[in-house]
Amino acid sequence: MLKEERQAFIIKQINLHNKVLSSDLSVKLNVSEDTVRRDLNELAESGKILKVHGGALSKSFHYPFQQVEVYAKESKKEIAGKVVNMLQDSMTILVGGGTTMVEVARMVPDSLKCTFFTVSPLVALELAERSNSTVILLGGQLSKSSQIIIGAQVINQLAEIKVDLCILGTNSLSTADGLTDSDWEVVQVKKAMIRAAKKTAIMSIAEKLGSNQNMKVCDLSAIHYLITDLSPKDNFLGDYAQVVTVM
Repeated sequence: MLKEERQAFIIKQINLHNKVLSSDLSVKLNVSEDTVRRDLNELAESGKILKVHGGALSKSFHYPFQQVEVYAKESKKEIAGKVVNMLQDSMTILVGGGTTMVEVARMVPDSLKCTFFTVSPLVALELAERSNSTVILLGGQLSKSSQIIIGAQVINQLAEIKVDLCILGTNSLSTADGLTDSDWEVVQVKKAMIRAAKKTAIMSIAEKLGSNQNMKVCDLSAIHYLITDLSPKDNFLGDYAQVVTVM
């Protein structure tokens, strides 16, 4: 594989999953980690990614309020519109982070009277613009890579609440492996969020479906709603529709 092809693959993986590990890229590309590190350094120097210890991060994921191009933004807006249609007055809602969740927060109507709990400072700032909703930002350690609150403190807080609906973005989702991620701390927070909710909705652009990471959050059967940018009747969603409500 030529360097240009490798780097295009790396950018694609970062756009899809927001974060990549050098070790994982080395396996997928069948090249040494030194080669991957050189590619990441070049991409970082050209301003296309954010280089961190052990891998790289998406710029659009980490700077959503700046004029940075968000990957698949129109698809994420499509998903956000479907999510907002699920929300009703008097609901108590627990939401995660990520660029799709930021789009949801931006679409929440000012007239909606809900209580939002969130582990994302960025999402909290967007939701706080809605004068009729109450926004509660759960506290703890801020993860620099995922930009959500992690650690024992937030997990303990999540154990003390019960919400009507939990809305999460996804790193990877498949019928075989369920919801998976690449960050151990984030996995623990997502598990606690799902336990705190009567029902859980997962948001995912179609490109992430069928992919998996090395750490499991939950089985597909633990999810109640799958919200994508596709039509619910799309054949691609057939296997998912046998387990969850597809929207």
